[in-house]
Amino acid sequence: MKLKGSVWAWAGLALLGAVVVVLAIAFVQRLLHPPVSATIERVHGNEPAVVIQCDIVNASGHDGLARVVMQYLRDRGFDVVDVATAPTTASPSAVLDRLGNRQAALNVARAIGVPDSLVRSDIDSMLFLHATVVLGNDAMTLDCFSN
Repeated sequence: MKLKGSVWAWAGLALLGAVVVVLAIAFVQRLLHPPVSATIERVHGNEPAVVIQCDIVNASGHDGLARVVMQYLRDRGFDVVDVATAPTTASPSAVLDRLGNRQAALNVARAIGVPDSLVRSDIDSMLFLHATVVLGNDAMTLDCFSN
């Protein structure tokens, strides 16, 4: 009888240890890859948050990458309004701030894995979107292709 109680105690301890390990891994993952908001919070009053709008230009030289990134961003709540292909290749991938809202461009960049240093301001008053994603020939190294 004494042996049965001991087995249950060890089994419970092993289960508790497994739960702690899973939670620790999830915590570290969250620290390394924090969630990125697809909205811009309004400062004034009770105005609702605005969804970040962007377009994607495939300048990687590989067909279909822009559609993959489009779906990746849409799955995370971003509004991708257009996908295009550039006539020439670019290097490296970058995100362009189109409205002067750097935080919106940074959110898009962080969502797909473009470093903050590659977020540039390129204001275009004719575009009514927050950011343009330019996929360069390094696009396959971005976070959105690592899954």
